[in-house]
Amino acid sequence: MPLPQPSYYTFFNAITVLLYLTPTLQTQLLAPISKDDSTQLYTLSLYLKTPLQPTQLHLDLGSSLTWLLCDSTYTSTSYHHIPCNSSLCTSFHSSACSNCIHPPAPNCANDTCALFPENPVTRNTVLDTALIDSLALPSSKDSTQGPGPGPLVLISDFLFSCSPAPLLQGLATNAAGLAALGRSNHSLQAQISTALSSPRSFALCLPGSSSNPGAAFFASTGPYFSSSKTDLSNSLIYTPLIINPVGDTVITDNAQPSDEYFINLTSIRINGKALPINASILIVDQNGFGGTKISSASPYTLLETSVYKLFVEQFVNESSAFNLTVTEAVEPFGVCYPAKDLTETRVGPAVPTVDLVMHSEDVFWRVFGGNSMVRIEKEGVDVWCLGFVDGGTRRRTPVVIGGHQLEDNLLQFDLESNRFGFTSSLLLQATTCATLNSLNSKH
Repeated sequence: MPLPQPSYYTFFNAITVLLYLTPTLQTQLLAPISKDDSTQLYTLSLYLKTPLQPTQLHLDLGSSLTWLLCDSTYTSTSYHHIPCNSSLCTSFHSSACSNCIHPPAPNCANDTCALFPENPVTRNTVLDTALIDSLALPSSKDSTQGPGPGPLVLISDFLFSCSPAPLLQGLATNAAGLAALGRSNHSLQAQISTALSSPRSFALCLPGSSSNPGAAFFASTGPYFSSSKTDLSNSLIYTPLIINPVGDTVITDNAQPSDEYFINLTSIRINGKALPINASILIVDQNGFGGTKISSASPYTLLETSVYKLFVEQFVNESSAFNLTVTEAVEPFGVCYPAKDLTETRVGPAVPTVDLVMHSEDVFWRVFGGNSMVRIEKEGVDVWCLGFVDGGTRRRTPVVIGGHQLEDNLLQFDLESNRFGFTSSLLLQATTCATLNSLNSKH
């Protein structure tokens, strides 16, 4: 079944001649991000193969390796395999070598490098063939060049792994594979930066709605222009990225640190009042336990049970100042309020603010109601629920900041400077992530 083609592909399909931009140090690439209503997860849209074909891949911040379904529907004139004894294969720390008795195909070749693509939601993994093929993304224009995308940039040697269809289980609907955005040298953004000789930096703006895509920016530290021609990079607040010394994948090389993004969260405040959290659990230890990570694999922020109980108790106490009374909860949430009791503001329902305090007391990520609360309307129920979930006891990572808390916030992962930038809700600036996606703009 062919993948549906969202409206932002229509523009390109109308172009009779595709223009390929020569990569330069100033080239910034742009890709739409869509939200999937059924899973509350996200897809990244790009072009793959020859001729170029629009492709949706599940977006994952922690994965090391992009992978793609390579069944009989995979058609391309430019793919090639990687020999087992090549230095490129060795760089994956994989000793697996694939052979095949069937006719040659993208996922079938002799003496070819084999890798371990992994599903970050189900934690399943398989052994499959490594492949190289063409990738293309549109370049973004600066604020003086008018609306619409710039020319496509072609990267002819994009490396990924094949995968079978069952590995797609649990990922965003209509995804044909996974776009890995982790710290790995072989992740999507790392390969783009290497090909363009550009900064190892990318930015994401996850959409809060399935109807209007957000955007990902690659190979650039900014600027990031909204439709009002405001450079939102000027609003970024920075905190260091923390290296977790131990990876947490199904197939882990013990000598390799984690490719996930950890930040130095030191405390959580609700309405300005700090939770009495055991500070030691917010520090990543030598075995990889503890700390806080940014994750797109969970729709909502997960808190280790002891942290969650403190969080809920204080949030409910502070909610009394807003004349809010808890009603029956709706799973997976533990605290809900009748929707009729909440007042709407430009940053969502009026509820206590949540501050994620970083390396300094004056460096904090403020979470307003639009990101802390989730509206549930079904079967006669109309409530706002606290969008933080009990992650259970003995969690390897006690705080996992999930997708809902990231939406309509501009996030920058600057691996050149080893820092994480965040804006808090763009609704404060009367804009959303959809305004950053110039692929929705027409000439």
